[in-house]
Amino acid sequence: MARPENDPIHVIGGGLAGSEAAWQAAEAGVPVVLHEMRPERATDAHKTDGLAELVCSNSFRSDDAQSNAVGLLHEEMRRCGSVIMRSADLHKLPAGGALAVDRDGFSDEVTRALHNHPLIGIERGEVAGLPPEGWNSVIVATGPLTSPALSAAVLELTGEEGLAFFDAIAPIVYKESINFDICWFQSRYDKAGPGGTGADYINCPLDRDGYDAFIDELLEGEKTEFKEWEESTPYFDGCLPIEIMAARGRETLRHGPMKPVGLTNPHDPMVKPHAIVQLRQDNALGTLYNMVGFQTKLKYAEQSRVLRMIPGLEGAEFARLGGLHRNTFINSPALLDSELRLRVQPRLRFAGQVTGVEGYVESAAIGLLAGRFAAGERLGTAVHAPPGTTALGALMHHITGGHLVTDSGKTRSFQPMNVNFGLFPTIDAPKTLDGKRLRGKERGAARKRAYTARALGDLAGWLGREQAAAE
Repeated sequence: MARPENDPIHVIGGGLAGSEAAWQAAEAGVPVVLHEMRPERATDAHKTDGLAELVCSNSFRSDDAQSNAVGLLHEEMRRCGSVIMRSADLHKLPAGGALAVDRDGFSDEVTRALHNHPLIGIERGEVAGLPPEGWNSVIVATGPLTSPALSAAVLELTGEEGLAFFDAIAPIVYKESINFDICWFQSRYDKAGPGGTGADYINCPLDRDGYDAFIDELLEGEKTEFKEWEESTPYFDGCLPIEIMAARGRETLRHGPMKPVGLTNPHDPMVKPHAIVQLRQDNALGTLYNMVGFQTKLKYAEQSRVLRMIPGLEGAEFARLGGLHRNTFINSPALLDSELRLRVQPRLRFAGQVTGVEGYVESAAIGLLAGRFAAGERLGTAVHAPPGTTALGALMHHITGGHLVTDSGKTRSFQPMNVNFGLFPTIDAPKTLDGKRLRGKERGAARKRAYTARALGDLAGWLGREQAAAE
């Protein structure tokens, strides 16, 4: 039976997932109280008290909805009325084929939207331990930096061991300190994206000797040391510190964030760089640029020294140096049901990175679904998960099922995941007009377009059914 209309849904955490969850529930017509502990209690990574603060990169990654799973997720969320995507679109910056945002403008936009919504109240202060029993519908969207008191309470309630991994933050450089006699503006393959021109990244070239010297110093530089209990915590492969990548092989960075493909140095067009470091605009004024893929656990003094070995960054001044923080997530396949409710206490739902998705947009997407599920339950209308053929549905399936289990029924190998086409049900490779199968890159590109076309068609059907049920 539905609760009284004035009985609110409580959302704990004002990050991207919590903000999106609150917005979706309120837009469905249900009152919401959003609890955010900042500024009364700080975290190791946040710098402001704004909602949906971006603590790492300012990029939402690819915005290509036709052939990229992340871009597809962007589009699906837009069609679901996402406040996160609306705010990102309003504050986008040049970033080639990616959607990057002015981090302050984006956070201010989300904060303003939620403050101004008539059904959303915002309360500042920590929710220590489990939420009060009187809160009969709660969305826990506390993110990877969940407070120790709440983490301990959830672990005690579920009987599960804690899961954790380390996440690293990339440095940000003042543009005026970059040497453009060496560096140049260009996107890979001159690709223009939302708000971009095709010349959206600053590129710093290295020759073989410079690259080898850089790798030597990177490997030898003094690193942040972990506490004994942290030493066995794994990294997430999508956000590895550069020194960890370098330790896996001297050429690893050249095939990762320092790959030199799709770029031509206008200062010396006849010489192909051995490696390239890219920087992406980080604020609307264009005064700050972050080092793409350069998450690091080098100590601050070492960062300044080693990073200034990169040609063009000899005199670099850093607005923020890289850092490292410990992220936590729950064993969602074992603990959550198909509507993100905690099996042992269904009044609690979970959303965001704490559920085992990785990335800004993925976290917000799970918040979007949690808000819709909670609102549907409150209003007495069934809300079903989107089809697994959609990006939203594929993420849901990742965190609530579809994993290998042991003979004893234990879930194994559950790790944080970005959205990718590997999470989608397979689809037959498209054929050419003459009936012959496409091959190589053409076949791969056609398959991705088929995935996205199927997803958007199935999403439209799901939204139509949900709208009809609500009426």
